[in-house]
Amino acid sequence: WEQHVEGAKLKSDGDSFRRKHDFDWLYQMRFHHDASQEDVLSHLTIAMANASFNYGFEYLGVADKLVQTPLTDRCYLTLTGALHLKMGGAPAGPAGTGKTETV
Repeated sequence: WEQHVEGAKLKSDGDSFRRKHDFDWLYQMRFHHDASQEDVLSHLTIAMANASFNYGFEYLGVADKLVQTPLTDRCYLTLTGALHLKMGGAPAGPAGTGKTETV
C-alpha cells in the first residue's frame, strides 16, 4: 500500500493532476473527513471516480498483505462504479491472485 501511495504522490508531482476534475485525480481512491456532520457514519466519505460512499466502520482486513497493482486499481474502479449504479461485480481469474482480498 505504501508503494502505491508513493506512486500516486510521484504522479501528483507531475503534470497529471492539474485540476480536481482530471481523470488521473478522480481515478485515485480519496478519503474526505467532515467532522461537522451530525451522523457519525457520515464523518468519513470514500470517493473514487464519480462514486462516493460513507465509511461505515466495516472491517477492511489486513491491507498490508495485498499487493496494489494496476489491475487491482482497475478492479477497485470497476467495482466502485458498479456499486454506485446499485449493481455488483464478480472478479474472475486463477486461484491465488487476490480476488477475495481485493473485494
